[in-house]
Amino acid sequence: MVLWSKEQDKLSEMSTGAIEMKKDSVAPAYHHSNGSVHPVILSESGPDVQPGAGEYELKEVTAFTDGAEHDPERPEMVVIDCRPNAKGQREEDALLENASQSNESDDTSTDQSPVPPAPLKETSFSIGLQVLFPFLLAGFGTVAAGMVLDMVQHWQVFQEVTEVFILVPALLGLKGNLEMTLASRLSTAANIGHMDTAKEMWNMIMGNLALIQVQATVVGFLASIAAVIFGWIPEGEFKLNHAVLLCASSVATAFIASLLLGLIMIGVIIASRKVGINPDNVATPIAASLGDLITLALLAGISTGLYKELGYNDYVNPLVCVFFVALTPIWVLIARKIPSTKEVLYSGWEPVIIAMAISSVGGLILDKTVSNPNFAGMAVFTPVINGVAGNLVAVQASRISTYLHMNGLAIGEPDPASQKCITPCSTFFGSGVNSRSARVLFLLVAPGHLVFLYTINSMQGGHTTLTSIFIAFYLAAALLQVMILLYLADWMVQWMWGRGMDPDNFSIPYLTALGDLLGTGFLALCFHILWLIGDRDTDVGD
Repeated sequence: MVLWSKEQDKLSEMSTGAIEMKKDSVAPAYHHSNGSVHPVILSESGPDVQPGAGEYELKEVTAFTDGAEHDPERPEMVVIDCRPNAKGQREEDALLENASQSNESDDTSTDQSPVPPAPLKETSFSIGLQVLFPFLLAGFGTVAAGMVLDMVQHWQVFQEVTEVFILVPALLGLKGNLEMTLASRLSTAANIGHMDTAKEMWNMIMGNLALIQVQATVVGFLASIAAVIFGWIPEGEFKLNHAVLLCASSVATAFIASLLLGLIMIGVIIASRKVGINPDNVATPIAASLGDLITLALLAGISTGLYKELGYNDYVNPLVCVFFVALTPIWVLIARKIPSTKEVLYSGWEPVIIAMAISSVGGLILDKTVSNPNFAGMAVFTPVINGVAGNLVAVQASRISTYLHMNGLAIGEPDPASQKCITPCSTFFGSGVNSRSARVLFLLVAPGHLVFLYTINSMQGGHTTLTSIFIAFYLAAALLQVMILLYLADWMVQWMWGRGMDPDNFSIPYLTALGDLLGTGFLALCFHILWLIGDRDTDVGD
């Protein structure tokens, strides 16, 4: 819009545009909503006549050379206007609009392209404040899961079918493979405005719920096969009824746990957006807090019930397997109807299957360690150390992925700010918001674990006395585990993004599975070292 009166000179000087004039004349104020640049050619009024209001002729040209070819003697000015972003600029725009008495619909050059929302402004304090409560909640959930595992390890099914221990990290890892990935996908969708309308929200909900049911069934079935193989190779003995029991227990547990946790995740993300909290900071920790406890309780209860049926009804275990597998085509049809989940349905299998295999290796370590009476105390701490690490690294991966999405970069286009080689120093000591969140999350590890260890001790859980040397070894293992995972998250998310892979679908399964493997391995190493140096508390807690 163009204002011809001289009284608007002061408003013109306040604008963010820069005005360049070839001849002395009254500078008309120019306002354009999309920040485009136009040369404005003024009509001649004679050398002795002072131009007044309404004596200009406005012409818009597509290039500077057009104006020059039209008439080189005419006054010409170039107006560069940028988008207003302050209260004063908006007030000026309103005055200019009212004075011009023109219709906005006459401006045919307005750019109607949508502008991506700006990334959330977060300080270290705000990140820590939002993460702290879900982190503690998740930690107490893993403590409860550890207490459950410490108790059920003495149940008959765990004693007779020790391969069930191999299922534990693989099924607990589903919260990272499926629920945390679901939380990360929906958090990103909510932050970039893909769940603003009711139709979009329900499409995302139905598609993602169906998707995780398909993945849970398949991963549960494959986890049982891995448990059978890992149990059969060292012992050289194969029992068909135990294999069917493992399959039925794994598939049923994975299906039911994923359905419950998926519904909870959806409610958390919708509620977070309504109260103005970043879902990336709260959704994944809550998935971790409930995931371990629900999954482990279901696994213990279902496997015990099915084990009792082995002596009475041989058909029950195969029937359970067939029932849940038969539901898979229904979930596939639903997931295929939603474009966002259709892509993951075809391309998202590699990370969850590889992650399941990695977690199963951790389960093999757990099986061989806990089965030794000298290391029975390890059971209560395994879900805690693995759950805390998976919780923190999932938050970081989800935040980095959202950051890349909100920067307006296309998947496959590397972030210009991260072209240099990613090192541990850049991950933890950089000036960006992702380095800031990495420092905050790492600083939560030691105090969080101390709180969780005190809780376990006060509830008289486990088989190990919390001596100072044990706490030192345990904290060293936990800090090393989280440090490695946060660095891998920074590198992996950027690497996947630059190669056209959506980190929301690929990064968290790998990271949480590696967390399970590192945590179980480091913890087993700690117990072996403590045993060698004479810290042997096998009778504590029995």
